[in-house]
Amino acid sequence: MRGYQESRRTSDRLPREIALPVTLNLYLDDSGTRHPTHKVGKKPAHGYDWFALGGILVRSDEEDNARDLHAKFCEKWEITAPLHSSEIRSQNENFDFLRGWEKDKLGAFYEELYILMREAPVVGIACTVDRPGYCGRYLEQYKQNPWMLCKTAFTVVVERAAKYAIAQGMKLRVHPERCNKAEDANLEGYYKALKTEGMPFAKDNSDKYGPLPPEQLTQTLYEFKTKQKTSPMAQLADLYLWPICMGGYHASNRPYQRLTDDRKLIECHIKEDERPMLGSKYSCFENVERKA
Repeated sequence: MRGYQESRRTSDRLPREIALPVTLNLYLDDSGTRHPTHKVGKKPAHGYDWFALGGILVRSDEEDNARDLHAKFCEKWEITAPLHSSEIRSQNENFDFLRGWEKDKLGAFYEELYILMREAPVVGIACTVDRPGYCGRYLEQYKQNPWMLCKTAFTVVVERAAKYAIAQGMKLRVHPERCNKAEDANLEGYYKALKTEGMPFAKDNSDKYGPLPPEQLTQTLYEFKTKQKTSPMAQLADLYLWPICMGGYHASNRPYQRLTDDRKLIECHIKEDERPMLGSKYSCFENVERKA
């Protein structure tokens, strides 16, 4: 750990001698339908049905670098709307103008968007829950009233991020993208419960994952604060989440494979035998036939 460093973004407000501790920051976005039995609506072209929470881990003293890269990309391509993965992939809403671009220009845009993801000093992490697998496992067991999928996904990804922070000698800040009052309150409730009670899963099923005890979570979890879609770090989290989700279903999905090859995912920074406890989690995937 590099010790302490004064943040550029707070230097105007704090006396020069006051320094902020370097923390590991987890920026989270969500993807999919969080209620186990609610209809998905229009099915995506890939046909998969998941709920996920995830995004990026970044050191607080390296955030300015990531923000600068984001700003340069948006300035070059004259982007004023938040970088939203689904809109960019489908070329609609704020990114419908992409449909009118020539092939070479469009290819350059997508390539430079990936370069932004690659060059930003961040690491991707997520918990993806396969909804059909979850319902098959828990609907009958819990009398058609199992947990919301966000409880599973949030507690898993935050706890794994906390383990990574501990390994780096840092505390963890948790920054989900703002959604609505009810869902934001749910996530904050899960965060507080982690600090006081630890992981909520049955002990006989979760011991193999080496869950952190409440006292370690209390010491490591430093702050919970939601971020708006305009946050550059929230946008990077959004860009990372979809490829990580797809990777659980399709190992050679190109964005996922590129992030893997460029060592941009948490699995690339931990030992192979630690991945079940520390890597991105694919929950209830027992019946998923993963494409090579």
